Amino acid sequence: MICVSLGRRRHSALKQAYRDLAKLNPDLVELRVDWIMSRLNVARLLKKRPTPVVITCRREQDKGRWSGTEEQRLAVLREAIIGGAEYVDIEEDVAASIPRYGDTKRLISYHNFEDTPTDLSEIHQRMTECDPDVIKIVTTANRPSDNVRVLELIKSATVPTVAFCMGDLGMISRILCGRMGAPFTYAAGSRAGEMAPGQLLWDDMRELYRYDSITSDTKVFGVIGDPIAHSLSPLLHSTAFHEVDFDGVYLPLRIPAEDVQQTLQEYDKLDVSGYSVTIPHKHAALDFAEVPDVQAKLIGASNTLFKADGKWHATNTDYDAIVKTVEVGLTTFPEDAREIKGKQVLILGAGGVARAAVCAMQQNGAAVTITNRSADRARALGEDLGCQVVDWEQRGEQVCDILINCTSVGMHPNVSESPFDLPWLNESMLVFDTVYTPENTQLLEYAKTRGCATASGLDMFVRQAARQFELFAGQSAPTDFMMETLRQSLLTPS
Repeated sequence: MICVSLGRRRHSALKQAYRDLAKLNPDLVELRVDWIMSRLNVARLLKKRPTPVVITCRREQDKGRWSGTEEQRLAVLREAIIGGAEYVDIEEDVAASIPRYGDTKRLISYHNFEDTPTDLSEIHQRMTECDPDVIKIVTTANRPSDNVRVLELIKSATVPTVAFCMGDLGMISRILCGRMGAPFTYAAGSRAGEMAPGQLLWDDMRELYRYDSITSDTKVFGVIGDPIAHSLSPLLHSTAFHEVDFDGVYLPLRIPAEDVQQTLQEYDKLDVSGYSVTIPHKHAALDFAEVPDVQAKLIGASNTLFKADGKWHATNTDYDAIVKTVEVGLTTFPEDAREIKGKQVLILGAGGVARAAVCAMQQNGAAVTITNRSADRARALGEDLGCQVVDWEQRGEQVCDILINCTSVGMHPNVSESPFDLPWLNESMLVFDTVYTPENTQLLEYAKTRGCATASGLDMFVRQAARQFELFAGQSAPTDFMMETLRQSLLTPS
């Protein structure tokens, strides 16, 4: 189940929000009565309630909003039990003061807003002596590996246990706790209604991550990076999994750079089957892999890790995506000029995508020149991969058949910028911009004005994701569906 948390300052507002939420048929609703600043009437909240509820009255020391006395707070919890609430949240240290009565289930809780203690098992054992129906342990993840300890606690528990980590590092535990045996997890009813750090929206839990469908058989995947909240990969892969009826869940996983190796080893305990990899972890992912393929080794970085035959394999799907995107772009050229081989390619940038583009073009027989705003980075990449380098200020003087932008110039919100000026373009060129937000960048608009063939970063992004999907799911990717999903997401205001 998913327990949807609600809190409002006024009694009437909470009741109205609850009635509105009930129309959407939630499994369970947490009514945070400590939020109410006006006179509190628990019996009125419980009367004719349309869903099962958890009554929670959190004190200030547990990051709640209760402003009355402790005696008054305990009286509220007793009143909720007398009123027949399905669950009442009772902190471990006051459990002895709240006797069992009627059919109300005792949710004995422990919260730690600082860290995830090393003695979780001892805390849990102590809580089993508080006459619980359900134990709830909520901690703060300071390292991704904290999630593993919390989830393993659920799996080994002899009493039904809800346990997860707060904070953006703890997202994986909020989504996978049910897979480990937790009777429910928590979600926010709206963005304004977040009750704890890192709490996810109920809509996302249901529709994006499909929490209710996750079982012990569900394969787990994710995208790792830092930061990661902006990533569109969870939307792309999760909806594609659902489209082809593949039993998988795909999560955004923030991992600090210093924790990559340890975290990936720890997450093996959660039986994760694959990762998409974004900055700054592509080199670390290659180091972690047991079986890197030719492309990953050639580029010196991996954007994909997948489990096969019990070993971690690494590849770089940017390589094939770049080649395919350029090949499709060249189909508008005369028939005798549609091969990459022999083309003069100018690549703007010297980062990870530029490195993949250089390798992809060179391996297909093109002559590559690179340029970058940081001359030192351009020289280092040129020396490493054996390609020509020109100064950034001279980029417009270069003759090329294919121009590939691998910089972030022109990316939202700086959509009026272009890394290459209009007069430098001519109709005989293919212009490929790896930026995909927006799809039609200023550079591509310039190229269309000059009559150039064009290729977008959206095409490349979907192609690299589609190849990852095939490695993860073991079947063909719904590429057209993925493209439309991404387009619609970019058109929808966040």
